[in-house]
Amino acid sequence: MAKKLLLVCFFFLCCRLSAFANFTYDTNCIDAYKAIYSFRINDAKLLIQKERGQNPQNGIIILLENYIDYFNLLASESKTDYDRLKDNRSARVSALENNEKNSPYYLFSQAEVYLQWGMLKGKFGDYFSSSMDLKKAANLLRENAQKYPDFLPNQKSIALINVIFGAVPPNLKSVTRFLGMSGNVQGGIRQLEELRTTLPKTKYSFYKDEVVFFLCKIDIDILRNKNNYAKLVSYLGGMDNNGLLKVYLQGYVASKTAHNDEAIGFLETAPRSNQYLDVPAIYYLLGNAKLNRLDKDAPVFLNKYIKDYKGRNYIKDAYLKLAYFYLLENDVKKYDSYLKLVQSKGYVLDEKDQQALREANDDRPDTGLLKARFYFDGGYYNKALAEIKNKDANSLKLLRDKIELCYRLGRIYEKTDKPNDALVNYQKAISLGKTSRYYYAANAAVRVGNIYEQKGDINRAASFYNQAIDMKDHEYQNSIQNEAKEALKRINR
Repeated sequence: MAKKLLLVCFFFLCCRLSAFANFTYDTNCIDAYKAIYSFRINDAKLLIQKERGQNPQNGIIILLENYIDYFNLLASESKTDYDRLKDNRSARVSALENNEKNSPYYLFSQAEVYLQWGMLKGKFGDYFSSSMDLKKAANLLRENAQKYPDFLPNQKSIALINVIFGAVPPNLKSVTRFLGMSGNVQGGIRQLEELRTTLPKTKYSFYKDEVVFFLCKIDIDILRNKNNYAKLVSYLGGMDNNGLLKVYLQGYVASKTAHNDEAIGFLETAPRSNQYLDVPAIYYLLGNAKLNRLDKDAPVFLNKYIKDYKGRNYIKDAYLKLAYFYLLENDVKKYDSYLKLVQSKGYVLDEKDQQALREANDDRPDTGLLKARFYFDGGYYNKALAEIKNKDANSLKLLRDKIELCYRLGRIYEKTDKPNDALVNYQKAISLGKTSRYYYAANAAVRVGNIYEQKGDINRAASFYNQAIDMKDHEYQNSIQNEAKEALKRINR
């Protein structure tokens, strides 16, 4: 009798625990989500703690805590923190699997955890594990879409998966084929664009900031689009005006689209207090933007980045920018000192840092060409042209500088709507540099291909894209070849 009574009590206890398990995006959770997307992480943690006290079985708590890990690691890029936190993925998925099964958030929340860690693992070089997590996310999302076809958050993540697998570089396509995964960047973007307009009219409106975040990152980092500044900034207008993420994205978009003054304006207004997540990348962006304008305080922000950043990217590049700043200030002693730091500090995982090390070990740059490079990167095309328009290639001693002069003139003329002048100079850069180790000739070939593609001359465009692919053993080779291959795919060649 006692055993039977014990079993009955256990049954009712299990039913009671199961009844309380749920996925509820209530006021606490929505406010916590919004705080995360404003980078007010401490506020988000307090709201999550409040929700745990009121509704401890709410599975959304687990999902929000994963968002916090995701953004902490994106901001810090700390390998130590990554190694410490990455086991949270399995524990969270297990906890979510034991939650309410008859909810559209049941499979979706598991997929989100896999998706976020898949992206993080890729960032930290765990490529195989990253691919497996992304595949698991995709499978869960597809299953959830069959059960709940009108569940909009699911569509957001399916669109992102579509972009991720569609953006895999050509040299890694065999891996995705092996996993049975494929994607379509433009298709994913269309899905996200549609959600950006439909979400605000639904109970899932709080997801709009996440959609805008990914649209901005995709446009800049994957499409490498330099012409959508106005559109992207308008998208960002609806985000929290007091949020750090909004300021960061505004500065990021502006700096990557040659709107340098606007980038500085945005980044200088970034809120700085313990209330917000620490984002060292803001100092890197601001230091670069200041250098593009040749502002005297550029070293303040580049040094701040080096001091605060715990990751492995752009350290050599930041030291090289400091060296170049002092070269332009005619302080050769500091220039030499920072070149030694380029050689001895940081890592060579990213192409920018690899390039920084090559430049540090190369001959000293021509200061006129260097100023033109910075002005060009900032979008100050007239100032860039003024630095080099009267330079004679024959007066430059180094072949590198001769090639760069032609290449830089081509870039300036292209940006100032003088395509014929651009073509002349790009052709000179290709002729001079097609067998050199510098990237100028190969990238010039891609640019010429772009110009002919815009003119509708597909045969010539394809010819120059293929020239870019055929050039070997030069700087930024993978990036340039991937861009050329994607262009050939775009024009069906």
